[in-house]
Amino acid sequence: MAVSDRRWTALGGATVLAASLAVAACDRLGGVDVQADYPSDDPATIGTYETRPGPNAAGESLFGGDGIVLFGGAEYDAARAAAAGGAGIGVNAFLWRATLDTLSFLPLTAADPFGGVIITDWYAPPAAPGERFKATAYILERALRADGVRVAVFRQVSDDGANWRDAPIDDSVASALENTILTRARQLRIGTGQVR
Repeated sequence: MAVSDRRWTALGGATVLAASLAVAACDRLGGVDVQADYPSDDPATIGTYETRPGPNAAGESLFGGDGIVLFGGAEYDAARAAAAGGAGIGVNAFLWRATLDTLSFLPLTAADPFGGVIITDWYAPPAAPGERFKATAYILERALRADGVRVAVFRQVSDDGANWRDAPIDDSVASALENTILTRARQLRIGTGQVR
């Protein structure tokens, strides 16, 4: 490779880096108004959204309050965990694990440990081939509480084997799943020795 080719490669790389930094700095310089909608933490307003300021609203630097950290180390990781509340997920870990365990017989479509939502796909039990079920679980609390989990169960029946239509389902099914999840969460907590 000739010297001039290396210069053009280095120049191209520097141009791409400069353009990337300019785009990343837009909201810091006031060029873009950044706001994001997050679900509310209040159980009474689940399903509604409130507007919160973007990540640089507190006047952080372009790379966050800690700058650029290439190699964190144990002290840095411990400080970050303590600042984040010590949890790797946004909801109660016992409720999260118990919900996954309880709904494990259903095929999983999506699981969001930070938002606390688990969505399953349709499942047709072998004993009743003309109907199928689907569940969505919402973990609402960071604490292990009786009102910390809500489950919605959906049921469809088949008209002729090809067409599915929505059918009513008894509310006790969702309540039974919630109670099973809470029982399993208590068992998991007791298993770790965190009994209160």
